[in-house]
Amino acid sequence: MIIAGEASGDLHAARLVEGVKQQQPDTRFFGIGGSAMRRAGVEILVESSELAVVGLIEVFAHRKVIFGALNRMREILRSDPPDLLVLTDYPEFNLRLARTAKECGVKVLYYISPQIWAWRQGRVKKIQQLVDKMAVVFPFEVDFYAHHGVPVTYVGHPLAHEVKPSADRDTLLQEFGMDPERPVVGLFPGSRRSEIKRLLPIIIYTAQLLQQQRPELQFVLPVASTLSPDLIRQNMPEHELDIHYIEHRPYDTMQACDAIVTVSGTVTLEIALIGTPMVVINRVAWLTYHIVRRMLKIDHLALCNIVARRRIVAELIQNDATPSAIARELERLLDDEDYRKEIKQGLEEVRQKLEDDSHITDIAAVTSDMLNQD
Repeated sequence: MIIAGEASGDLHAARLVEGVKQQQPDTRFFGIGGSAMRRAGVEILVESSELAVVGLIEVFAHRKVIFGALNRMREILRSDPPDLLVLTDYPEFNLRLARTAKECGVKVLYYISPQIWAWRQGRVKKIQQLVDKMAVVFPFEVDFYAHHGVPVTYVGHPLAHEVKPSADRDTLLQEFGMDPERPVVGLFPGSRRSEIKRLLPIIIYTAQLLQQQRPELQFVLPVASTLSPDLIRQNMPEHELDIHYIEHRPYDTMQACDAIVTVSGTVTLEIALIGTPMVVINRVAWLTYHIVRRMLKIDHLALCNIVARRRIVAELIQNDATPSAIARELERLLDDEDYRKEIKQGLEEVRQKLEDDSHITDIAAVTSDMLNQD
């Protein structure tokens, strides 16, 4: 059984499945995921797009769907236990499922750690009790888990050698039907429906402000595999922008941009690997924000800043995430050459850290080893 509750987890889990099938072709995978896992041969019982929400209030609003999926997976663990449960990120759901797996004697491999080093560090005790092995993607996570007595293996970040555009900027813009001579701003509203509803209007209002000041700008918006252009348009405020929607080509979209406004999450690492200057934004429900802020143990929200352990790109969070503030930062990214150079150098540092292959064990090998253990 393999579980991925979000678009990024779907991609990472699919690569794990492909790697294991190369080593053990008769291995059967089933569980929760999306299109990438389905293409890799996973029997999808619940679509991950139904579960991809962020924030305490938002999760509460979707509790029936989420707990319905959880109970379905629990019943399978009890009635027909698999040889291994592979959990990918998505901690609130996955740690509950891990408890049931333990009760049923099913081994648990957790791939891509919950960010407990960032907040709610007390959860490491639960992980120690419920997880047989952590497969982590950042080097600093090894020391954290080893310190708490959790078996851990560093498998490297799955994106490190896979985020590759298919062509250079000018070639891609010509292919997209855009003018390579005009600046391009990327509008990245996220891969979750809750992000689209919460943040897309802010991003669109930002783009409207920019276009009023700079009519030469062009805009691109990638549509995540978990979403549809129709869903994007349903949550789009009225506008007169000429937006180019790009489906299924996130890395080419990042490469085509001169600057990007993006939600927080794994996407900030992907953009860092491409090297495009960005501003990171986020807004959640008021209560969610004030609860989480008290629990945070880190200084940054964007993963690219966390990996660098310093502020490389601007983070505009909650009340700071206004269209006017975002527009000012994007203009600086477009116009201030020294600032652009500084940010691109910082993003290059992140890329080098993620691409360092020292002491990495392949995640497919870790999974196969656990499958073959008695």
